[in-house]
Amino acid sequence: MLSCDICGETVTSEPDMKAHLLIVHMENEIICPFCKLSGVNYDKMCFHIETAHFEQNTLERNFERINTVQYGTSDNKKDNTLQCGTEVNSSIHSGCTSNPKNSAQSLIKDSTLKHEAFYSENLSESRKFLTSKEKQSGLTEIKGSIYETTYSPPECPFCGKIEEHSEDMETHVKTKHANLLDIPLEDCDQPLYDCPMCGLICTNYHILQEHVDLHLEENSFQQAGMDRVQCSGDLQLAQQLQQEEDRKRSEESRQEIEEFQKLQRQYGLDNSGGYKRQQLQNMEIEVNRGRMPPSEFHIRKADMMESLAIGIDDGKTKTSGIIEALHRYYQNAATDVRQVWLSSVVDHFHSSLGDKGWGCGYRNFQMLLSSLLQNDAYNDCLKGMSIPCIPKIQSMIEDAWKEGFDPQGASQLNNRLQGTKAWIGACEIYILLTSLRVKCHIVDFHKSTGPLGTHPCLFEWILNYYSSEGEGSPKVVCTSKPPIYLQHQGHSRTVIGIEEKKNRTLCLLIFDPGCPSREMQKLLKQDIEASSLKQLRKSMGNLKHKQYQIVAVEGALSPEEKVARRQASQVFTAEKIP
Repeated sequence: MLSCDICGETVTSEPDMKAHLLIVHMENEIICPFCKLSGVNYDKMCFHIETAHFEQNTLERNFERINTVQYGTSDNKKDNTLQCGTEVNSSIHSGCTSNPKNSAQSLIKDSTLKHEAFYSENLSESRKFLTSKEKQSGLTEIKGSIYETTYSPPECPFCGKIEEHSEDMETHVKTKHANLLDIPLEDCDQPLYDCPMCGLICTNYHILQEHVDLHLEENSFQQAGMDRVQCSGDLQLAQQLQQEEDRKRSEESRQEIEEFQKLQRQYGLDNSGGYKRQQLQNMEIEVNRGRMPPSEFHIRKADMMESLAIGIDDGKTKTSGIIEALHRYYQNAATDVRQVWLSSVVDHFHSSLGDKGWGCGYRNFQMLLSSLLQNDAYNDCLKGMSIPCIPKIQSMIEDAWKEGFDPQGASQLNNRLQGTKAWIGACEIYILLTSLRVKCHIVDFHKSTGPLGTHPCLFEWILNYYSSEGEGSPKVVCTSKPPIYLQHQGHSRTVIGIEEKKNRTLCLLIFDPGCPSREMQKLLKQDIEASSLKQLRKSMGNLKHKQYQIVAVEGALSPEEKVARRQASQVFTAEKIP
């Protein structure tokens, strides 16, 4: 009976054991008990043992035969011999089928010990058997066959080379065919090479080089894969950053466009029409709301069309006689005022439905021009003029640009004002007056000169402007000075005088084009109430804008002076105070 060393199952014959090992333990690795060869099937391993280790295998079979012949009459010895052989064979089979390395090594050691004991015992018996020729003459033929089988020259199973001794053959196989055995040899003189990357032992330098090259190629492939992943990640990050940058630029561009469009609407450059269009639209709104009868709509439309045709203001927003009314008021009342200076006679013009929200600059020019037209000093340069309507004023500024005045300002407004709601400021008033040969200059109060953002220098300059005609004047001084055009961010007004209170504080008297006629006409009453003057009086605390500009008229220009100023306006500068 044979017993499997792996699972302990017993079988009756060697073919059954072989079948058991193949069926039950075929997944285990078969290892040669003599040279540790592995990685082959059972049949090949048996062939390997028969060829590479034929000496040990032949001795086992011969000694079994000797024991059978010599001790054939002794059942007890025969059973012991069979038992010993069975143990050797079972050790061989179990060694061939054992997978774990520790088990394989222990099986090899146990098998070797059993072989050595078996060999030593049977060799002594063989010698006794060979020397007793006279006792058993029938063993002569067996003896010869034993010697022939045992001591025949070994032949290499791989290349067929014959060696005299089995040790030489084993050395030959281990040195010349070590790559077939796939095991390192400790007792071989051939140099061994360790792989620096995985520790594999190679007997050939070129094989080691190819093996290391495979490692390098594998690492290179893995690195390339990692690089591709990294490159893909970098590409995605770059694309994400680019998308965010494009989104920011798009948002900034959208905001810039919206801001620009807002500024265009604010300054009347959005091509939404000019004075005429706005006047008609607002009158239609008044009619729809029931504030204006349809008949009045048609009358006012006809008057507007006539005014635009001749280029003269229809005078429906004008209020005259305010300077005279103020003179009477200060003479008879205003006990808190020490002295007051008033400009020459000037009419008040307020915004209408056609220029509401953007026409303050044009209305202030009408106020200033109304004073100049009533001053004999300007009859020569303004001969035959009347107060122009707003579209006519726009046309006059465009004519000044065409003459060469302020090319930079013209380009900022696209060289066009007619048909638009474009705002005008101190520069446009200056070039318009200069083109009419009216001598004037711009003074820029570009920063605050007093506490809490006030401008005392502005008040001092205006006081000097009106009081320069004489000292020791009466309480109310009606000067020949024209009114002053006053500009700040978003709005403009007209300064028609200044009063000095008994506590030495100054207060400007200002016409605002935003003030309607019904409010201004309250100043024409015989008994003016002090509260009615609140809309005219502006103290320092009321004027806290960051910057102010004024246009002050100084007289008339000769044609030569006009040309010189036109050339100077190409590099426009304003007098700055302080």
